Amino acid sequence: MKRCKESESGRPLAAESGRPLVALYFYITGGCNLNCRHCWIDPEYTGETRASAQLDSGLFKRIVDQALGLGLEGVKLTGGEPLLHDDMSLFLETIRLKKLDLTVETNGVLLTPQMSQQIAACGSPDVSVSLDSADEATHEWMRRKRGCFRKTITGIDNLVKAGISPQIIVSVFRRNRHQLEDVVRLAEDLGASSVKFNVTQPVARGKSMHEAGETLDIEELVELGKWMEGELAESSSIRIISHNPPAFRPMGRMWGLRGDGCSECGILNILGVLHDGSYALCGIGRTTPGLVFGNAAEDELARVWNENPFLEELRCGLPDRLEGVCGRCLMKHLCLGSCIAQNYYLAESLWAPFWYCERAAAAGLFPATRRTPSGRNRPETGRMT
Repeated sequence: MKRCKESESGRPLAAESGRPLVALYFYITGGCNLNCRHCWIDPEYTGETRASAQLDSGLFKRIVDQALGLGLEGVKLTGGEPLLHDDMSLFLETIRLKKLDLTVETNGVLLTPQMSQQIAACGSPDVSVSLDSADEATHEWMRRKRGCFRKTITGIDNLVKAGISPQIIVSVFRRNRHQLEDVVRLAEDLGASSVKFNVTQPVARGKSMHEAGETLDIEELVELGKWMEGELAESSSIRIISHNPPAFRPMGRMWGLRGDGCSECGILNILGVLHDGSYALCGIGRTTPGLVFGNAAEDELARVWNENPFLEELRCGLPDRLEGVCGRCLMKHLCLGSCIAQNYYLAESLWAPFWYCERAAAAGLFPATRRTPSGRNRPETGRMT
């Protein structure tokens, strides 16, 4: 790989400058108690049993200790389903004692009052709970587990009683297209802080949903995003985060009086850790070996973070080497290609354009005002079908 310009010491400038490792994303379990149709991680389905594959708690502490010297500020615990881990309480205690910021992503089924209180003890944690519908049948169709809807609602209630107002994450697909406002109203009633809508990605299990026509086409997604940014956001008492990439978002929704912000993607300051101790760009490393950078049991974290060729290439190239519509987008310094991991999964290239924006451009729906002048009149040819 082409490396960044080297300094007099012969080391890449990106490494020598000491880019901080701000956050670690721990995918602490390789299994999940639900079997969701869209999951881009594709964990093992374990049912009601504990996760069969788990990150060793001693290795977790060792990684955190090494990361503190690299600028670590926060930890995300996800999975699979993180609450399946036998040592979840030990992880939370470590995070609390180290005074690190905590983020938890969960399906909510195992959020007991005790677990909710343990999470709340970690300062001011950010907790996201997946809930795809206000309708039991629709949510459980997506999650493929009877009874999970009521358990998730109970879990959210337990969080709120513990003093945590969670974010509700909604995956958008054809069956819940006309139920999204109902989810927002339910989230308001439950005491959530925000609702974030995610597009079902054409990755791992989500690929089958796209092929079966169970997801929305790009015209529908763009139109739906406009509605979320406008009518839905204006009518809600809590924050609404649409699935729109920054190129499609009104400036007022990002920086206006009611804007919810739009900061640079954190991809250059985070690192993923899989349940087997592997360092990876994110959890997609489970199915994409090219995004795995070694293992914590054998490799020093500082060496991986500062000298891994893949990470060096990423730091040197983003966002200027992005291709296609992303390379000509005026917002590329904010979104950095939206999701490098999924772009790589789909095209085996770090610089491939984000599929959503590529399809929108091919359909003539990419905002002309968000392209560089040299790219506004170029015809787009979609790589994906």
